[in-house]
Amino acid sequence: MTRILDSIESPEQLRALTTEQMQQLAEEIRREIIEKVSVKGGHLAPNLGVVELTMALHYVFDTPKDLLVWDIGHQAYVHKLLTGRRDRFHTIRQFGGLSGYLRREESPYDVFGASHASTSISAALGLAAARDLRGEQSKVVAIIGDGALTGGMALEAINNAGSLKKNLIVVLNDNEKSISDNVGAIHHYLGKVRQMQTSRSYQRLREMAKGSIEKLPVVGDKAREAAGRAEMSFKNFVLHSKSGMIFEELGFKFFGPFDGHDIPLLLDVFENIKQIEGPVMVQVVTKKGKGWEYAEEDSTKWHGPGAFDYTTGIIKKNAADPPTYTDIFAKTLVNLAEEDTSIVGITAAMAEGTGLKKMHQCLPERYFDVGIAEQHAVTFAAGLAVGGMRPVVAIYSTFMQRAYDQVIHDVCMQDLHVVFAMDRAGIVGEDGLNWRNGRNVPFSPLDQPSHRQRWQQKSSQKKASLSRSSMLVGPSRSTKNWSSAWQRERAVWSPLKITSWRGASAVPCWSYWSAGIYITLM
Repeated sequence: MTRILDSIESPEQLRALTTEQMQQLAEEIRREIIEKVSVKGGHLAPNLGVVELTMALHYVFDTPKDLLVWDIGHQAYVHKLLTGRRDRFHTIRQFGGLSGYLRREESPYDVFGASHASTSISAALGLAAARDLRGEQSKVVAIIGDGALTGGMALEAINNAGSLKKNLIVVLNDNEKSISDNVGAIHHYLGKVRQMQTSRSYQRLREMAKGSIEKLPVVGDKAREAAGRAEMSFKNFVLHSKSGMIFEELGFKFFGPFDGHDIPLLLDVFENIKQIEGPVMVQVVTKKGKGWEYAEEDSTKWHGPGAFDYTTGIIKKNAADPPTYTDIFAKTLVNLAEEDTSIVGITAAMAEGTGLKKMHQCLPERYFDVGIAEQHAVTFAAGLAVGGMRPVVAIYSTFMQRAYDQVIHDVCMQDLHVVFAMDRAGIVGEDGLNWRNGRNVPFSPLDQPSHRQRWQQKSSQKKASLSRSSMLVGPSRSTKNWSSAWQRERAVWSPLKITSWRGASAVPCWSYWSAGIYITLM
């Protein structure tokens, strides 16, 4: 049977489909993503969760005239399939193939190409301001996950958007996940809204209130104004606290939550939302990994797997492969922390990826997940160091770039004992330009004599400490003789010397000290 997906060359063909055909297309898209990602790996669960949402957005909005700004971009595989890249989809994340994220050079539908979290609202607001300055009428839509709202940049953008009052639509994709489980007050707030607004009692009372408003002897704008005040007051009353209206108090009109897998509902919601003036936020609830039981059961494991057998759900691994750098780091950190009660671990929403999940399991009271907030993570660590603790900040190298100012000003200038374990350093080819992490070494001013002298003065006192040994963990993921190499590194470690792993190692690993910070790069 001919697939509907094979006839989709652009959103124009999508808009000609019936609701029933769109539901069939959704299943075809899921199957296509699962089968193609299984060959080489890629971002699976995030994309399975946004199939209906992506289809509805391209159906209702006149893309690419109307602008869709995707946060991060790792949930844009469906977007790629619907915008003329289906024939090349099998090349995704391969040399010469499609990017695993958004690339402005790749398609006019890829409006903004950043692949770090929490950027979409800022970029969309800039596009909306430019649109107004040019006197144009297009719609601008930012699609952001609830996990990305833990990033300060997203909150800064919301604050600015609420004051500028530009016509801007923010779609909050609420799947209760970043890569790891979401944390923080905003996550709990959204859960509270979701629970209250979807409860039967809330819906009954809301309909009663709306029915009463319709019977009031007022007409036109006054009726709408009264309805709006009543709706706002009712939400405040049900949620018990004025703080429950955080987004509306920041200047947004807030709608939702809505079922992010109900195509007819989403079409109706977006058709109405695009008529509203000013900044609007729409909360849609989706299931990360939707439509494939393995990914639904463990969306963290299936966030970005390598090659796998899609019939059995088994990720393909070589049993003879050595332990990874991350594995060695995780075990070493826990062992050291069990001996030294001052050691604490900090991650920015990457517990599994950085290995700190093991510390969370073994020493939960000394484990901190700050959400997608790398800047806060570094200065939080600085505060812990001042307070007498030995913080270990484990963050992907590409994300540490976002905290450069904090590393310099809050750690280095105060000569604080903070350890940085920068995972995924070096070249990560499959993930593209934003993940090429050759920018790591400038984090430490290695050539400053004062730093060298300070290290030499202190080195004799720290031979047995975490600073001299624990973070000099390991060769790269491909090094087979990791145990002997690790011991050799500990033995030959010297001040301010960049030690690179070569030979059996495919990706170099650097370790160095400077200005009070201890950094290991992989």
